[in-house]
Amino acid sequence: MNGTCNEHERSSCAVHANRSHASQSPANVYVLMGDGELAEGSVWEAAMSAAKYKLDNLCAIIDRNRLQISGDTEEVMPLENLSEKFRAFGWECRICDGHEPDELIKAMTENRPPSRPLAVIANTIKGFGSPLMENKAEWHHRIPDDIEFEQIKKDLAERRDNCG
Repeated sequence: MNGTCNEHERSSCAVHANRSHASQSPANVYVLMGDGELAEGSVWEAAMSAAKYKLDNLCAIIDRNRLQISGDTEEVMPLENLSEKFRAFGWECRICDGHEPDELIKAMTENRPPSRPLAVIANTIKGFGSPLMENKAEWHHRIPDDIEFEQIKKDLAERRDNCG
């Protein structure tokens, strides 16, 4: 089985399994999820559990590209104000540019509050780096044909070469 339900079950299990060991282990637990997955109730159930058990070694990174398989997240199931939702559930929340590794690392590591899980909302663009795919929901599941594949490779190579 795959899809959001199975992924959330694993995330929830990780949260619950971790709660009894959180105070005994210096290890951090990272959960990466797409913003479309936040329409699932199991995410918020796990969020409540994480706050209740003060899992300050838990960091949820949300890929906030505002698109999911069925369209714009705000049209399917509005999420704004997402940071306030996480705060209301007892989480520390930070927002960063998800395409900037230094910003992500800073958001995940600097000044972590005690006794609270951390949510990092990483603002991104779906298909980033190729105008053929950028901000287009169909690329959530679509496979490029040979011509598109070559164009995508060219776009990404140009982006890489210009990032110096």
